[in-house]
Amino acid sequence: MKIVSWNVNGIRAILNKNFVQKVKEMDADILCLQETKATCEQVQIALQLVEGYHVYANASKARKGYSGTAILSRQKPLNVQYDMEVEEHDQEGRVIAAEFENYFVVTVYVPNSGSELLRLNYRSTWDLDFLAYLKRLEEKKPVVVCGDFNVAHQPIDLARPKANYNKSAGYTQKEIDGLNALIDHGFIDTFRSKYPEEVKYSWWSYRAAPEARILAGESTTFWLAGH
Repeated sequence: MKIVSWNVNGIRAILNKNFVQKVKEMDADILCLQETKATCEQVQIALQLVEGYHVYANASKARKGYSGTAILSRQKPLNVQYDMEVEEHDQEGRVIAAEFENYFVVTVYVPNSGSELLRLNYRSTWDLDFLAYLKRLEEKKPVVVCGDFNVAHQPIDLARPKANYNKSAGYTQKEIDGLNALIDHGFIDTFRSKYPEEVKYSWWSYRAAPEARILAGESTTFWLAGH
């Protein structure tokens, strides 16, 4: 079983960047996408050229062209759930859960705390409710959750930890505590369990000059597996 997680930063835009060929080369059984920035219909249309997958999309209700997630699966799931059934959090298309015979696969695009950390308190509430949601799923069967968690968990996960700690979105103690809570409740960071000391970034700011991006990376994409 091969599961791939990818923040595409716009599903329609990435089609012009050899997306279809890359999907073929990855040959994933399940492909989880975040930040599709499209309606569900637009996602379905955009992915027509990707053959061999059942496609499930969730989109922002509050703001078009914002956020959004999708799951592509070779095997048809038994059931697909959208959102967390928490009205406050279910406006931006951030969660999809696909149920299979022996497990759930969840893709998530966790809210960014935003410029000047204006959404940090909301983000903290989200983290608590998302954990509760995953634990409800886990009562039925094991859960694999992957996505853009918008947090650098450890100092090794970003280029300048001291300069950014408690100052930059994605590296405040509240956000770190949110991911700690998932791990404390039995979820395993699958990458760190295999590579505890490897520096491996999954995000680079497009605001930085190209030559600076390599020095300003972060690890914000996580694969967490329940027991």
